[in-house]
Amino acid sequence: MNFNVRFCLIALVFVVVEVEVAFVYPIAAVYLDWVKHGQRLFALAEVLIFLLILFVGLVYVWAKRDLEWMKKVSE
Repeated sequence: MNFNVRFCLIALVFVVVEVEVAFVYPIAAVYLDWVKHGQRLFALAEVLIFLLILFVGLVYVWAKRDLEWMKKVSE
């Protein structure tokens, strides 16, 4: 059975994003705990670094054009 390999790439990117989103809840819980104990700047820096890593990964995949279903085949 033939299928497009791009489907596997999109599926893997989706799984990676879902796993990263699953980490957002524990980070939010820790952030709230740190804010209660007066470590606001450290908590904010930690969350921003995490989100920056997620954003850089998204930009990388987008720049490589791996989020497109169909690519033109160059001859």
